[in-house]
Amino acid sequence: MELRTLRYFVAVAEELHFGRAATRLHMSQPPLSRAIKQLEADVGALLLVRSPAGVTLTAVGTVLLEEARALLDHADRVRVRVSAAAGVETLTVGILGDGTDPGVARLAAAYARHHPGIDIRVRDTDLSDPTCGLSAGLVDIALTRAPFVVTGLTVRALRTDPVGVVLRADDPLARRDGLLLAELNDRRWFQFPQGTDPVWQSYWNGGRPREGPVVRTVQECLQAVLWNGTIGLAPLGHDLPAELAVVPLTDMPPSRVVAVWNEGDTNPLIRSFVEIATSAYHR
Repeated sequence: MELRTLRYFVAVAEELHFGRAATRLHMSQPPLSRAIKQLEADVGALLLVRSPAGVTLTAVGTVLLEEARALLDHADRVRVRVSAAAGVETLTVGILGDGTDPGVARLAAAYARHHPGIDIRVRDTDLSDPTCGLSAGLVDIALTRAPFVVTGLTVRALRTDPVGVVLRADDPLARRDGLLLAELNDRRWFQFPQGTDPVWQSYWNGGRPREGPVVRTVQECLQAVLWNGTIGLAPLGHDLPAELAVVPLTDMPPSRVVAVWNEGDTNPLIRSFVEIATSAYHR
């Protein structure tokens, strides 16, 4: 069995869906299906039961999943030790926004367990750079939110979060259970600095040009709402001051938490980071 095929199998077994697994692996579904069928032929047993709703693991598949995870983990450790011997002992991670996200905490703990001795350096970035310094060569990998321009980058989706509009608590719209973007067209929205990624800016502007004060950090966004009655978008589930409220937007596409790194970067520390992050954020 090739390690690559085992990685394919683990992705399908964890996602329980060929389409989602293919997206996670950044490949099309037909070659993934062929690889799993070949693996079943090599094993001599059915590993997955396929249905229109997805897949389920057989008893043999459950055993292979456990063993494959252990084998891949060991393979990653081997690569990391070899890289460390060659002097690759530091990984610089860019993080956008709220570092209290429980996914970040789980990832940090899991990565430390898998790679003790690796020096993790964290670069906290503001909202004007969704790549967290990656495009500028300041970090090896970034934990951020999509969408943004991805030319030359590889992106792995980790989680999706619904989005709402942040309002003053005394705003009449704050009492609503849900809102449409069109209901906010006459409001002032906070803006990111000139030169900010246009795809990123457009998403947080609800897909159309807006006017309002320029902000760089989450705190500046919140203060703009408190002081000026400005509005802006934010993922649901974040704690806000009592003076603010967030109302879900029913026609806004969700925000994707992603790991992103430079296309073609073969640093094994990055690959291991991405796999551990995928597991940490899917809990």
